Amino acid sequence: MSQREENFEKMLAFVRQKYADTVAKMEELKAADKTKSATFRQLMGDKLMYQNMLMLYKLYGLIEE
Repeated sequence: MSQREENFEKMLAFVRQKYADTVAKMEELKAADKTKSATFRQLMGDKLMYQNMLMLYKLYGLIEE
């Protein structure tokens, strides 16, 4: 595997992990009825960013999900 492929796999793992962590934190805040907090809104922005990155990977055939 080339260095470029290794770097891509590392980045993909990072994005997937950050997405999962963000969703989990949002669920915690939702359970605490804190959906209007600044933290929740920031997490929503982060979630959308990671979601868009994963969709681009899928669109270009780099992942199959």
